[in-house]
Amino acid sequence: MIVPLSDKSTASMAEKKSVSSLIASLFTPRLIAFIKFGITGVSGLTIDFALTWFFKDELHFNKFIANGIGFTAAVISNYVIHRNWTFKHNKSKAGPQFAVFFTVSLIGLLLNSAIIFLLDNMMLVNFYISKAVAIFIVFFWNFSANYFFVFKAKDSARQI
Repeated sequence: MIVPLSDKSTASMAEKKSVSSLIASLFTPRLIAFIKFGITGVSGLTIDFALTWFFKDELHFNKFIANGIGFTAAVISNYVIHRNWTFKHNKSKAGPQFAVFFTVSLIGLLLNSAIIFLLDNMMLVNFYISKAVAIFIVFFWNFSANYFFVFKAKDSARQI
């Protein structure tokens, strides 16, 4: 049986819509925010590691002070990027929002430092490997707290 050309193009369009629907369903606003959060995290990681290294190894600061400096600089950078890109739909007042963001980040810093202390001081894992493990673990805390609390929006407004 020969299928008329119009039926073939209709079937092809239906397949394209099906593929588009599948892709759209995979990339939910939450997943897109998670990916953007990860990309922003890489920039924060670079700032964090660079400043931690500089203050710890070049200026000989205590490793926890150096870690705090790197972490704080990364927090400020990440907030600006998250506010303007990752969670751009949420334009709450910057001051109060940053205060909550910073509080979430301080909890992250405490978790980060505890993990580094456990791995580096107690288990004798290299400091930078300990820091990388801590960053990986704390990433999930930071994303969840920021997505659901700091940059929260009504479900209908979750268009990232």
